[in-house]
Amino acid sequence: MTLELSKADRDQAIASIQRYFQEHLDTRLGNVGAGGLLAFFIDEVGPCLYNQGVRDAQERLQMRVQELDYEVHADEFGYWRKYDRTGKGGR
Repeated sequence: MTLELSKADRDQAIASIQRYFQEHLDTRLGNVGAGGLLAFFIDEVGPCLYNQGVRDAQERLQMRVQELDYEVHADEFGYWRKYDRTGKGGR
């Protein structure tokens, strides 16, 4: 699967990388350098983050599926039980 950012997200990420380099490394990084670094991290680390997101979503879905039985369960063969409780047995 190819991971891609929208142009707006890519531009924001590049600006963030440039700011990080300036504030933490006291180094000015141009658009091309920041874009290359971003592309490297997307290609190298992006799949790890994506796969973790998929695993997290699967876990959440499995928990919801396990709860489904409790949420939508219907008692079976309950017609006579309502009469047995009231003592009106239809006999």
